[in-house]
Amino acid sequence: MWKEKKEDRFEKTYSQGWGAMEIWVDKETGIEYLHCMGTTAGFMPLLDVDGKPKIDPNYRKTL
Repeated sequence: MWKEKKEDRFEKTYSQGWGAMEIWVDKETGIEYLHCMGTTAGFMPLLDVDGKPKIDPNYRKTL
């Protein structure tokens, strides 16, 4: 009846300012996301200098 708990897809890799700004990595794609908390919370991909999604170097090896 109960399904096995799947491993979490996202992993927090950086936090600044009491968790007000965090970087999370999608473990399936390696893409880094910025999560900001406050009056307007958001979750957006970080971009490299070419405007493409930034890939975490630790995950790039496994993709």
